[in-house]
Amino acid sequence: MLLKSICQSLDKLNGLLNQLSDKDYSKSCQALSNATIGEHTRHILEMFQCLEQNYHSGVLNYDDRERNNRIQTETEFAKQCIVEIKSGLKSENKIIYLEQFIDRLTIRIQSNYYRELLYNLEHCVHHQALIKVAVLQFENILIDENFGVAHSTIEYRKQCVQ
Repeated sequence: MLLKSICQSLDKLNGLLNQLSDKDYSKSCQALSNATIGEHTRHILEMFQCLEQNYHSGVLNYDDRERNNRIQTETEFAKQCIVEIKSGLKSENKIIYLEQFIDRLTIRIQSNYYRELLYNLEHCVHHQALIKVAVLQFENILIDENFGVAHSTIEYRKQCVQ
């Protein structure tokens, strides 16, 4: 179910990218402190890429991601990255050590692949909510009503309707 939810979330992002020109994708949004949809998309995708690239070593540091400018400026390249991320998702859980440099010290804590996938899914939804704010500056862009909405909120809303 987790992998399916990730794919659905990335598909929604892909659907948005299909509607944007590279110019609009790279346009600054004042409501996002002049960040772009592309920058937020790059951040989402590189977190998934970083996890996948470090799956076999079992040591993960999200700060060491690539920060590829093409992802934030070229919609076609970003969509290609989405396809690669989806095809690279692993079904086998395993122990992963998460490293981060904090206050001049490197800390390492134990996690696991599924926990990190869940983190990346929630992180993706959070940034999609920010992207949704930027999309409001454009006319004729259609996005799913649940784009950028937490899965728990969607389920809660369904219960309220009943």
